[in-house]
Amino acid sequence: MLRITDSRTGEPTDATPARRGLTRVEAHVPRPDTTGLRVLLVADVLVRALEISGTPVWTVLTGTEGRAELRARATALGIRPFEDERDSGSGLGEAQVLRVCVPGTGTADGAAGDAEAGRDETADGLRVEVAPADAESGVADDDERASALRLALLACPRREPLRLDEAALTDAEDTLRRWRGAVATWATRPSGPIPDPVRQQLRAAWEDDLDVPAVLGVLRKVETSGTVPDGARFETYAYADRLLGLELTRDIGRETPS
Repeated sequence: MLRITDSRTGEPTDATPARRGLTRVEAHVPRPDTTGLRVLLVADVLVRALEISGTPVWTVLTGTEGRAELRARATALGIRPFEDERDSGSGLGEAQVLRVCVPGTGTADGAAGDAEAGRDETADGLRVEVAPADAESGVADDDERASALRLALLACPRREPLRLDEAALTDAEDTLRRWRGAVATWATRPSGPIPDPVRQQLRAAWEDDLDVPAVLGVLRKVETSGTVPDGARFETYAYADRLLGLELTRDIGRETPS
């Protein structure tokens, strides 16, 4: 079961206390900058983790500045749409609320967004904090490199501040190119099930406070493993990509990888 550390208390808590009860994931994004994208991306991955476990999710976006720009950038990153709170209504009977935000949101730093919402953003629910992120000029603005930006943002623990530079984005591009090529090759091999220990490692990583860097670490081990058959590698990467959203199977059938 997915457990999230509530930033208000420091205590790990079940993300879904009621079996299959509706969970509201609320992303508080004051501005459409790199930090805002990081907050929305963490919320997107959180939703994916909940859905994999069979939890129904209601997604809501709060914040006031540059919504059109934010949505365009989020779409490029493969982040699925979040509903505007102003249009979402209330009273759907959610069993849990998870609020994804930067530290300080809901206090003085979040006053404008809270005024729009009409309440204190931290009054109830679990608080999932995401550290600020910034990027060198131009690094986060190229839609052609959006998948690499998604990977670069996911590779850093969400509570650690992040500074993206050209080297980090290039490294992410190289990793994606290698993994997509490998997955396309593995897809041509006889299929095989994900080894139980590998599946358990993946689930243990993302269910432990949504530890995405650990999930990526499992994939790196599988990539170079001498014991996991190619067909099982393919299934492993396809399964993990349900969480990561990196389009790791995108190149299957496009051409024979070199």
